[in-house]
Amino acid sequence: MDSFDYILSGIKLIMIVKPRFRDFICVTAHAEGCRRNVLEQIKYIEKFKLRNKFKRVLVIGASTGYGLSSRIVSTFGCRAHTIGIIFEKNASRNKTATAGWYNTAAFEQAALDKGYYSKTINGDAFSKEIKDKTVELIKKDFGKLDLVIYSISAPRRRDPFSGEIYYSALKPIGNVYKNKTVNFHTFEVSNIEIEPANQDEIDGTIKVMGGQDWELWIDRLMEENLLEKGANTIAYSYIGPEITHPIYRHGTIGKAKEDLEDTSLRIDYKLKAVDGKAFISINKALVTQSSSAIPVVPLYISVLDKVVKEKNIQEDSIEQIYRLFSKISNENLNLDEKNRIRLDDREMRKDVQDEVKYIWDRITTENILELTNIKEFREDFFKLFGFGYKDIDYEKDIDISVNIENIIL
Repeated sequence: MDSFDYILSGIKLIMIVKPRFRDFICVTAHAEGCRRNVLEQIKYIEKFKLRNKFKRVLVIGASTGYGLSSRIVSTFGCRAHTIGIIFEKNASRNKTATAGWYNTAAFEQAALDKGYYSKTINGDAFSKEIKDKTVELIKKDFGKLDLVIYSISAPRRRDPFSGEIYYSALKPIGNVYKNKTVNFHTFEVSNIEIEPANQDEIDGTIKVMGGQDWELWIDRLMEENLLEKGANTIAYSYIGPEITHPIYRHGTIGKAKEDLEDTSLRIDYKLKAVDGKAFISINKALVTQSSSAIPVVPLYISVLDKVVKEKNIQEDSIEQIYRLFSKISNENLNLDEKNRIRLDDREMRKDVQDEVKYIWDRITTENILELTNIKEFREDFFKLFGFGYKDIDYEKDIDISVNIENIIL
């Protein structure tokens, strides 16, 4: 009997849930805390009225981070019908569900309570099988799409044609990378050295995190005539400051992001057939499961957070995506020279980056609590998994088995 059998037979899976870690990844999640995260985002977006430009939205990678916020803004801001693609696991006998599972369950219930259409497909978005299921659902319930959000971050990808598995790598290119990093559990600052990637690691990262799968999705939707006249598609990317360039923008991930941005130009050309547009949105640095695992980035975000909060220009995930949808709905994009939407404009302001650099050069283990918001980084990281909410009793047993309304497995 697996976890779904337990749920269907009415047996609850009751336990006290505490955070447990494998390296820097939290392997447990708290259902009530994740629900709180989703409801807080919904409460924020319901304060605003967005132009209802998008009525039928597909979010590929909808369970956490910017993808989750995109689905929330689409539904509770634009009042759109949404289909979300996730790759998450429900609870088993002694293991919680993933945070993305609990997030999606909370989202689906909230949408149901407000009378919004929403359905979720759970599986590998890279696969032909999930694309087939999505096409079938769009034909059955939507007819056509107005907007496709692509927000996938994955460690590996199986090629749907050859079956070959590719792996992504977080490495510099050409030279050994040396810089400061921090253990955000102990707040210890140390120096790190990362060996450069070989060509296979570069190529693999591009296959996983580049634009190939995004283009396959759009090609399939166009072949099936499922994109409405004037449809948009948006993929998310990041550039960042010079501090992180060797490990990020000039490293293996950067090569993948360049491929993603080149792909947007090809997709944009293809979408002319339906008077549509493809965009890359360059978003700000954010505390996510992925960013927390990248050396140097947690330390950078903890400095950035302190600076932008002091300047009163901080944005979290839902605020960032609200601003993105506002720009697109009002057709006020202010694209850069590479046809990208720059939502990192506040992060990359010269006064912000000058102050970040000044602080960065002075950080040590002894002064990190004074010079940075590393404690807030750690708190935000815990909240990704539903932990750290002051009014939730984490000593209390909870049912870790949570069904998702309208899920297609």
